[in-house]
Amino acid sequence: MKASTFADLSLLFVALIWGATFVLVQNAISFLEPQSFNAVRFTLAAILLGLWLMFFEKDQLKKLDRKLILSGIMLGFFLFIGYAFQTLGLLYTTSSKTGFITGLSVVLVPLLMIGILKQRPSINSIAGVSAATAGLYLLTMSDVSGLNIGDGFVLICAAGFALHIVFTGKYSSSYPTLLLTTVQISTVAALSAVSSVLFEDWKRAFNPEVIFSANVMVALLVTSILATALAFFIQTNFQKHTTATRVALIFAMEPVFAAITAYFWANERLTYSALVGCALIFAGMVFAELPSGKFESFIRKVFPKKEADFKA
Repeated sequence: MKASTFADLSLLFVALIWGATFVLVQNAISFLEPQSFNAVRFTLAAILLGLWLMFFEKDQLKKLDRKLILSGIMLGFFLFIGYAFQTLGLLYTTSSKTGFITGLSVVLVPLLMIGILKQRPSINSIAGVSAATAGLYLLTMSDVSGLNIGDGFVLICAAGFALHIVFTGKYSSSYPTLLLTTVQISTVAALSAVSSVLFEDWKRAFNPEVIFSANVMVALLVTSILATALAFFIQTNFQKHTTATRVALIFAMEPVFAAITAYFWANERLTYSALVGCALIFAGMVFAELPSGKFESFIRKVFPKKEADFKA
């Protein structure tokens, strides 16, 4: 199996983890406030990664330097922005609009690649992004109310996640995976803890009746081990073998997996438009996987008069 194919399958597994744990997180934050939950979640993940680093990957510690630390902090900051502003936006806007605007990171990634990395997306990527964006709209947008300040906060969240994907692609091949992952996860833990102290009732995180309740404990263990430590290690390790745009398209499958999980675990029913949206997101991911030459040949056959446009 090609390295890029295995990388894409690994990242799809990450999207599956995130989508499958969405219901768990929703239940947990009804008992423990979001930033407090993230502080505990990312702290546990950082401890797990740190222990693994000290006992099994000691050689990586020799490569810890200022550049790696700054790169890890930057990745952690963008990741924190994504989580923090998504939570803040939910206070003012609907969950359906939040899901759609967050998913717009799939559009922002290729734009940021052009502006920051000077890399132009392929025709495959453009087709995939277009299909996935339409799919996200159909899957998540159950209301079409006017824009509000919450939507602006969620757009910042989408930019944070997009920047995290772009810069993970830039730094993942330059530094040891476990070390870089540990630094960025520790950064999110620290920033979430500060945010919790400033804006939430952080003392609830130290209340045994809250922290040891079944909903919170299960969510913390599953998300800290699978959805944080393992997921971001996989992303940091395998993104070097694929493009940032393909990663964004793969991660656009997260709401699809979340919808499927909600169907089986929470008895939620999908509308016909949501089902079409799921299909379009999947199609967008497939478009990005097609060999560029074959896809362009197909487009030329369908739109022969536009052939000159592709040569330009």
